[in-house]
Amino acid sequence: MEYFVTGATGFVGGHVARQLLEEGHEVVALARTPSAATDLETAGARVVEGDITDSESMRDPMTGVDGVFHVAGWYDVGADDPTVGERVNVSGTRNVLELMADLDVPKGVYTSTLAVNSDTGGRLVDEDYTYVGPHLTEYDRTKWAAHYEVARPMVADGLPLVTVMPGLVYGPGDTSVFGDALRDFLRGEFPVVPRAVAYCPGHVEDIARAHVQAMEHGTPGEDYIVGGDPVTLVELFELVAELSGRDPPRTVSPWLFRVLAPVAGLLERVVTLPKDYRAESLRVLAGVTYVGDNAKATAELGLEHRPLRAGLRGTVEHELSRLDT
Repeated sequence: MEYFVTGATGFVGGHVARQLLEEGHEVVALARTPSAATDLETAGARVVEGDITDSESMRDPMTGVDGVFHVAGWYDVGADDPTVGERVNVSGTRNVLELMADLDVPKGVYTSTLAVNSDTGGRLVDEDYTYVGPHLTEYDRTKWAAHYEVARPMVADGLPLVTVMPGLVYGPGDTSVFGDALRDFLRGEFPVVPRAVAYCPGHVEDIARAHVQAMEHGTPGEDYIVGGDPVTLVELFELVAELSGRDPPRTVSPWLFRVLAPVAGLLERVVTLPKDYRAESLRVLAGVTYVGDNAKATAELGLEHRPLRAGLRGTVEHELSRLDT
């Protein structure tokens, strides 16, 4: 089979592309900068220059493929230019899916996120849950818009699309906010962790496998929560501390961040704050729970997650080795 993959130079997309290649599939990897995808080319992918914000740059390489993995997305909490989220997450998704429909691609897998549900208030929600209300970040808002205002209407019109919803994705080389926090902690620069914050972490290899399973076994028109089991941020860093031989960070009340977030929002109108101290960054630390039930994906896709301890052990060892070099 031949698959077109957006976001193939990214963290999740790169693993999706490699797993497809390992299974003997042909991969057409979209890259804004092909020189950044030499490793994929070496692995056997056909790397093509293009951008999801430019629909015509994708037309020729997408023509005739057996399936599309739309993994590319913008994730930058506290960003200097939050308007990028609208261009990439919303308009870019519309471009990919409209082109998929125009070219009659037989099936697609779209990477959404549990963040479209915003703060679930501790509830373990399933795929029938729909959040309506203000969003904590521009990432949450734009992914919600892509999910409900772009993908869902096109599915209703017959687009053969399967949507997967990861939670927190971790693993060696993680480029996310969690990856940055993990490296800061290992360097001794992450002193406190807010209580009550919770995620559904999944190792990047398992999340990538869930994408492939969604293409192979997912029902078009269905959403699948593919995150792991819920765990608090405190528990995550206690485990990281144990695996790295560090003392765990001090825990603080989420109310601290709830109080500071609106203050930061006011300050941002007159001064440029460091990214980690901006209102968006503080809001997602104020006791927020991005959690969901993966029972449907487990039953229908065959979703499996390695134990968190095993996944974090390899991640911590990798990051420690990089700090030592």
